[in-house]
Amino acid sequence: MNATEGKKLVVLGAGESGVGAALLAKVKGYDVLVSDGGVLKPVYKEKLEKAGIRYEEGAHSMEEILRADEVVKSPGIPEKAEIMQAIRAKGISVISEIDLASRYTKAQSIGITGTNGKTTTTLLTYHLLKEAGFNVGLAGNVGYSFAEQVIADEHDWYVLELSSFQLDDTHDYTPTVAVLLNITPDHLDRYDYSLEKYAQSKLRLTRNLDSSSYFVYNADDEVIQREYQSVFVDTNDLPFSLQTQPHVRCAALYRSESVLRLEVPEVQDEPEEVDISRSPLIGQHNRQNLAAAILAARVAGVTVEQIEAALPTFRNADHRLQPVGDIGGVRFINDSKATNVEAAWFALDGVKAPIVWIAGGTDKGNDYTTLQPLAEQKVKALICLGVDNTKLRTAFESKVPQLEETQSVVEAVRRAQELAAPGDVVLLSPACASFDLFKNYEDRGRQFAQAVESLTLK
Repeated sequence: MNATEGKKLVVLGAGESGVGAALLAKVKGYDVLVSDGGVLKPVYKEKLEKAGIRYEEGAHSMEEILRADEVVKSPGIPEKAEIMQAIRAKGISVISEIDLASRYTKAQSIGITGTNGKTTTTLLTYHLLKEAGFNVGLAGNVGYSFAEQVIADEHDWYVLELSSFQLDDTHDYTPTVAVLLNITPDHLDRYDYSLEKYAQSKLRLTRNLDSSSYFVYNADDEVIQREYQSVFVDTNDLPFSLQTQPHVRCAALYRSESVLRLEVPEVQDEPEEVDISRSPLIGQHNRQNLAAAILAARVAGVTVEQIEAALPTFRNADHRLQPVGDIGGVRFINDSKATNVEAAWFALDGVKAPIVWIAGGTDKGNDYTTLQPLAEQKVKALICLGVDNTKLRTAFESKVPQLEETQSVVEAVRRAQELAAPGDVVLLSPACASFDLFKNYEDRGRQFAQAVESLTLK
């Protein structure tokens, strides 16, 4: 008899990961119930109905849920939710979709986490493997369910973007290569406002690593350096850095702006050099993302020649330092994904030309101090695009030659073009959430790109 036959599995949350988990569990013989406190999207209802999976929306059947042998919790559900507190009190095993999927595949994987840069690094790593001819799948936080792909399980490798919320309920998942890009304060409301707890959540990615695995991490990140010391893992450490580290032997280190030196004795006899000059990614943070992705690809078996050949054809996800137009020698860059101060810092630092900066939105308790020196050096004008720009005004009024306010993205783009000279960059890098004027950061980025496009048509 199948070990899972008749075992009751409840999936909480019916988004991409939850529905994928339900479909895989059904195939593997579980008795599955999907329960969502909100409304299911029609596409997900259709998938569940077609597979004959029971689901409920708008409420949780507490009594039935508490009879589960195991619960798969979607990443967005906080521990303080009433249903989660009841499940924990009953002592029911709670896992993530990532754990469930990893039970049913023998494929190798590269798991990538970090506060900033996850999506870029995941997409780039996937691109490097795919272009080198690997049979590789892309999954996790990039919007594709790992569990649903494991039903067919046609890949030799998976590249997974993993958020801290996904890692919180991951117990058995063991990547071949674990990648940790950086740790900075974010989502602290889910971690009792403790940076240490948030960092330990990220470091769960390393918990099952052994001597056959690799851990690629950012040696320039002080929080990683500090917190990783408390994690006892016997694995192959592959730190990367933008500059020489006195106490760390780096596996990837920049020799110059465009040359990354690799020293990975596990896969190569001699040090190797990778020319990254043809990569379309800009900014210091992207040099870190590049180092991480190249290291991960290299230990997976991609050669330096294959990496160099693939770099120029990489296209990043939208809204991440994405060029969206050139009008009269002025470049327009959409970095709407920069919803926190650190991401905006990377953008301002990465752009070498004079900047007309469009920023603002829903402030998340931001401290703009770190952006002030960059604004003084590089920003010709700041256009505040938000309902309440008081904090931005206070922080930057004395730092930039010109500051204006608007609640219209079309007006912001029009004024930016008027204020910019040939050779300048108009940069949308808000440092804030988007919910005051837009549905989300994608909506903000799309409206910005459309406004630029309508200017080019004039």
